[in-house]
Amino acid sequence: MDSHRTALILFAVALAVAVVVASVTTLEHVNMRVVSNDAPPGTTGLARPHPPLDRAPGEALPVR
Repeated sequence: MDSHRTALILFAVALAVAVVVASVTTLEHVNMRVVSNDAPPGTTGLARPHPPLDRAPGEALPVR
């Protein structure tokens, strides 16, 4: 019974150390910026701009 208790205590200590190390590592790499919906300066918000349409909405496509 004593060996089970020792193993349990060692496991609990190792688990606590792993949780603390993971928390500290995660908190070091978290960027604490304020969230906003504004786009960063110099961005248009589109990955690739679409070419302009050569026709008005509802107008038939030209035959080429």
